[in-house]
Amino acid sequence: MSHTARFNLPARLLHWTMAALILAMLFIGVAMVTSLAHYHTLVALHRPLGIGILVLALLRLLNRWRHPPPDLPSDLPGWQRRAAHVSHVLLYGLMLALPLVGWAMLSAAGYPIGLAGSLVLPPILPRDPSLYAWLRPLHTFLAYTLFGLILAHLGAALMHGLIRRDGVFSSMVARPTASRSP
Repeated sequence: MSHTARFNLPARLLHWTMAALILAMLFIGVAMVTSLAHYHTLVALHRPLGIGILVLALLRLLNRWRHPPPDLPSDLPGWQRRAAHVSHVLLYGLMLALPLVGWAMLSAAGYPIGLAGSLVLPPILPRDPSLYAWLRPLHTFLAYTLFGLILAHLGAALMHGLIRRDGVFSSMVARPTASRSP
């Protein structure tokens, strides 16, 4: 059975914009811990980009609440439906948690989060080196978890697009076709 419903345009735009930003963030994060020469430049990109991802994730949730996603194909096995649901909950949770943990970590370290010019976010936690020491590895763990979940998401998308050919993949990549009247 073919799956024909599509995500709305804002959902598709937010999905692909965030996919690019999150992949960039993961690579910037890895480069930050391996490059002393470019560390400050990478951090200057990483901080506001993380806040941008947080804002976009909130917009995605709002859009998803107002415009629910298309139903999965009726012939999709139950375990795959549950896996899809759990993976989406985890993806949204991590898209929210990672920037918040990063913000909290920097707050605990006493580092400001400059967004643009003189615009600096307020700290969300008091300065506390022991809290920073706990949040830093948590941020790293969550980033690796997100990366693994993205790989699983990509694998599932390719399975739908190349093997099942059930329209799930195209519901996020294709524009709806205009219906023609006879």
